Amino acid sequence: MSANIYVGNLSFQTSNSQLETLFAEYGEVTRAQVVTDRDTGRSRGFGFVEMSSKEQADSAISALNGRDVDGRQLTVNLAKAKSR
Repeated sequence: MSANIYVGNLSFQTSNSQLETLFAEYGEVTRAQVVTDRDTGRSRGFGFVEMSSKEQADSAISALNGRDVDGRQLTVNLAKAKSR
């Protein structure tokens, strides 16, 4: 079962592929997306990573939460379910 991870406080220059590379060290990344502003197309400073298993996601969260990347301290945790 896959797990969705929230990644906050990203550098505004971080790309989808850089985000995927960062998490790939901890397991199989099925999707990595930096959220962008709808009007300007610029990064909003956060994103989501989907990993193929909960165990891999837990490993990535413990390793990357609080880690300094591009001069910014990342906030990494399980994404909350989207309410509609």
